[in-house]
Amino acid sequence: MKTIDELLSEGVAGKRVFVRADLNVPLDGTTITDDGRIRAVLPTVKALADAGARVVVASHLGRPKGAPDPAFSLAPAAARLGELLGSDVAFATDTVGESAGATVAGLADGQVAVIENLRFNAGETSKDDAERGAFADRLAALADVYVGDGFGAVHRKHASVFDLPARLPHYAGHLIAAEVGVLRKLTDDVKRPYVVALGGAKVSDKLAVIDQLLGKADRLLIGGGMAYTFLKAKGYEIGKSLLQEDQIPAVQEYLERAEKNGVELVLPVDTLVSGEFPDLKAKAATHPTTVAADAIPADQEGLDIGPETRKLYASKLADAATVFWNGPMGVFEHPDYAEGTKAVAQALVDSPGFTVVGGGDSAAAVRTLGFDEQAFGHISTGGGASLEYLEGKTLPGLAALED
Repeated sequence: MKTIDELLSEGVAGKRVFVRADLNVPLDGTTITDDGRIRAVLPTVKALADAGARVVVASHLGRPKGAPDPAFSLAPAAARLGELLGSDVAFATDTVGESAGATVAGLADGQVAVIENLRFNAGETSKDDAERGAFADRLAALADVYVGDGFGAVHRKHASVFDLPARLPHYAGHLIAAEVGVLRKLTDDVKRPYVVALGGAKVSDKLAVIDQLLGKADRLLIGGGMAYTFLKAKGYEIGKSLLQEDQIPAVQEYLERAEKNGVELVLPVDTLVSGEFPDLKAKAATHPTTVAADAIPADQEGLDIGPETRKLYASKLADAATVFWNGPMGVFEHPDYAEGTKAVAQALVDSPGFTVVGGGDSAAAVRTLGFDEQAFGHISTGGGASLEYLEGKTLPGLAALED
């Protein structure tokens, strides 16, 4: 895989460089609530612009239905990119149409443009190779060189991620090179003890990675909504807590395999419960109760790991040489249920080992809860991509960058 360093050494002045970024930031209307993904691509964009390239940045945002939708416009992301760069960023109001063509044609050396949301064109996500290829052809007409730096999208077989690199000289940006280097430390040359903390809502989202980790990790710590399916699989009463009943057989098999393989699979010993799910906007006090994990009342819902579980998980992380964490331990968006996620984040900060926060909600939680990002070994920009890499899958966007 060639990297941007090789591209820069070859010279890019005057060349149109297409940067497939991940600007899929959370929005409250037109206000960006977390600009982490924009900041993550800055080193690549700035290096190219400083070297005299005419930089064309492209990304998806949200899940529009293959047609323009103002709610998913990249205009706020383009404006924020300009603020972070300290220079004007041009914005094209379409992807491959008249505005994109004129905007790119108007770039001078060292200038940057953002084109509109790639998913406003059905060809971006089409499962039909010909339709995707036709869109990739039109994107290729905007550039001389391709730089892949949208790690959060490399697990998608989309036109701008998979098909476009085949049509242009292609390189990995700084972010993708860094992400792949980190993930190799979690798969190829792991320092032990290797501890993985998994949370989030659905156990089905994590089954494949758990399957792989049962042969690689020394300990698995389970939290978040997915923990209640594990507790139910052990025969515990979980009340109104989140449950994926159809996943219980798989979870029971994993519990048995963990014991057989000598992998320590740790579940919550207590949990914070409430009679109803909290209002995440009002954030009014809900006065949760702490109960044992095997004694959740029938009319209550588990919403965070309890204080004893926080201590337990911190102790299980204390001696780790390598840590991977993906998924919050509770409904961290509400202050009453943020302490479990905060405790795990703090344990990673305190850990002497190499710590990786696996993107998505975990990365958002770290920033929302006020942690210094530099206190972690690495914060990934792609939760789904990170998990699929750890599952051993071939990621289309990475395969496309290989020569």
